[in-house]
Order: sequence, then C-alpha cells, then structure tokens
Amino acid sequence: MKDYEQLRSTHLGEYTALLPAFIDEAYAPSGVIAARRLGRLRYFLRVAKERSAWYAKRLHAIDPDSATVESLRSIPPMTKLDLMANFDAILTDSRLSRTIVEDYLESLADDSYLLEEFHVVASGGSSGVRGVFVYDWAGWRTAAMLMRRFRTRAAAALGIAPGAQQAVVGGAKATHMTFAFARLLDRGTNSVVPATLSLEEIVARLNTLQPIVLLGYPSMLGALARQVAAGALEIAPRLVFGTGEPMFPGIREAMTAVWNAVVINHYASSEGAIASDCGAGEGLHLNEDVCIFEPVDEQGNPVPAGIRSAKVYVTPLYNLAQPLIRYELTDEITVLEKACSCGSPLRLIDDIGGRADDVFRYGDVLVHPMVFRSRLGQHRHIIEYQVRQTDRGADIAVRAEGDVALGDLRVALERELTARGVTDAAVALHLVDKLDRMATGKLRRFVPLALERAGASL
Repeated sequence: MKDYEQLRSTHLGEYTALLPAFIDEAYAPSGVIAARRLGRLRYFLRVAKERSAWYAKRLHAIDPDSATVESLRSIPPMTKLDLMANFDAILTDSRLSRTIVEDYLESLADDSYLLEEFHVVASGGSSGVRGVFVYDWAGWRTAAMLMRRFRTRAAAALGIAPGAQQAVVGGAKATHMTFAFARLLDRGTNSVVPATLSLEEIVARLNTLQPIVLLGYPSMLGALARQVAAGALEIAPRLVFGTGEPMFPGIREAMTAVWNAVVINHYASSEGAIASDCGAGEGLHLNEDVCIFEPVDEQGNPVPAGIRSAKVYVTPLYNLAQPLIRYELTDEITVLEKACSCGSPLRLIDDIGGRADDVFRYGDVLVHPMVFRSRLGQHRHIIEYQVRQTDRGADIAVRAEGDVALGDLRVALERELTARGVTDAAVALHLVDKLDRMATGKLRRFVPLALERAGASL
C-alpha cells in the first residue's frame, strides 16, 4: 500500500510532464479543439452509459459513437439534488458508494487519497444545496491543470519561476479545492493561509511569507488590499489570482491601486466547470476543450452571446468516476462577442454573477463564509442551509436527511467565531423542512446583517 507522499510524488511528476502540452492545447486552432472535444465527448458518454446504472437508463437512446455536442440537448439536465439522490447509481466504480465517500469525507483533515486513487470535495454552491464530488486521479489532474494553465503562462511571461513563493488564502480543509490543489502540487513553496483565520493572523502570515504569487477569494483579496493601504500588510506580489467568488470592479481596482501586479480572475466550481483569465484582461476563457458549457435562461432555453444567462448546464468531459452530464449550475454567465488578443480561440465570458457569498463583519472583525461553510459542508446529513448574521454570531436554518448533532455543531461554530475575535459569540441552529428562496429560485446562502436590516428581498 503506497503512502500519500509516494502517490503525490508520482502524480506531481505526471502533472508536471503533461502541463506544457495542455497549455499549448488552449492555443490550438479552433477546428483542432472542436475535434478533440468531440472525441472526448464520445468516449465520456460511452463510459457513462456502460459503467453507470443511472446513465444506462438516462442515455438509452444515445449512441455515443455518433453523438455530437448538439445532441446533448436531448438529454434532460441534472441538478445537485439528482446527484445526491442517485449518488451510488451515478458512480462508475463498484468500489465506491456514498457511505464510503461520506465516511472518508468526515474524517478528512489533510489532503489524501481514497482507495489510493480518488479525491473528494464538498460544496454548497450558490444554490445552497450540499454536494459531494468524487474525482479519479486523471480527472483531478486535469482539473488541476485547468486551474493553472493560463496562470502558469502568465507567470512565465512575467519571469516568475515555478518554485516562487506562493500563498493561497483559501479553504482550510482538504474538502475544498483551493487547499487540496495547493497541497497536492506543493514543491515546498506553496503555503495555505486559511481564510477562516482572523484578518490580523492572515496579515501576519503573509508578511512573513512575502509571496510572489498571491491567490485567494476576491473578498479576502480586497480586504488585504485595504490592509496594504492602511500600512498593516507589507507584501509586493507580482501575480494576484482570484477564484471562488465574483471579482467585482471595486475589488480589482483596490488591488491594482496598491500592487504593481498582474491581476487574474478565475471561475471554478467543485463540479469541474472552469474558466480562466489569461492576463490580457479581456474576460475569462471557457475551457471548452474539456468541458461543454450551455448558457440558458430560466426555462432552459439557449442564451445567445451578449446576453446574461440565468444558469448554465455543464458537462465536464474529464472525470469518469462521477460523470456529470448537463449539470445545472445557478451561475450567471455572459459569453462575449469578441476574440481574445492572447490568441486562444476558447470563447470568453464576462465576470461571473450569482455567486456573491457575503463576508460577515462584526465591528472591526471580518469573518469569511468559509468559517461556516467548512463545518456545515463536511456533515453528511446536512443537504441545505442558510446562514443569517446576527449581532454576535449567526442564526442557521438547516435542512437535513438524517440526525444532526446541532448542539455539537453550535459549540464548534461558536468556538470558531470566538477564535476570530467575535465577542460573546452566539450561534443558533434549527432544523427546517424547506428554505425560502428568491424569486429566481436561488437561495441566498449567507445573509449579512446589513442586508437583513435593510429588509432586502431574499
């Protein structure tokens, strides 16, 4: 049985060897990219139909060998509720089950492999519904390369060596992609600074690390830029990379005002939908060589370029362990009607809407939603939740499909808030049969106190 470091070393070598060609693939002629995507689609559908009991029924009328991107539209879309309700039947490896995956996830502290091959992440997403996603190694490697191919190219253009000091202000546990990728691909210079720490602790760690490359949730990067302006944070990154949340213009402006750095935005979901800014500043490239994106309106009708979608159906073609076909994300994207000056023919989208998890502020104390998300997302029986900020903590509505030790969860969250400087932290949790949604059907998963007091429609 191989230990983690043996597997990580082998896989890091594979990743390093394959990345240059994968970067070049994004700049291949559009016809070449389309042909590769079609080949991947047909193989993906064949595996899903042959190895997944759920897809054997769902794809009964589909001939994988003659399928096209357009023929996907005959397949009904799937939701996160579909995924979680049919978890075992969707999986393509008989060694896996939801029980095995959930047991592994609940015990996960550092990055590790399940059955020496799989990685597992959990996510709430903008829909507010908890999802669990299983990647085989080939799928996980491709996701890692997607996260880094445009950034690696931008770093090379800036003369930043692969071993330069990098700090990731992101997830504190391996259930989050930001943490897991940073750990897996670490060459001794990747440092994870948990976004769940107090702002003062994050500033202190970054001042010690002096990163050349800085990555994080845009809300945290904006807060850090303000710390630079205030004189508390003294770092000079040359490449700044935001992911996991929208990068609003004010956040980008705050960063460019204090750092002489290239600022790159990034869109990624735990499901495998990934788009990246190449550094030219003209939008984010949809990685359509390995993922099919379908922007649609509320009724599921295709949305043309230049119009913001209500949601998007995604079909990541690279994870065979848990196939997702026309999987619904409640992210709003706008395909841009222009080509990028960098030379890649991959289509561009504008910055993402519909994913703005709000940071909670308790006086001078800033608490990122990850503090709540880490605890709530790791519990197997919690399928949906909503966190409303209160004066000293939060009121949390939970929808569950089994027993949840609310008292233990309350104590743990109060301890987390206290550690971050919230005075007399108090958290209330209660079970509900359903959660109130906005008119769009989306759930505002984190409701800051300012919004609550303003009486905004949820």
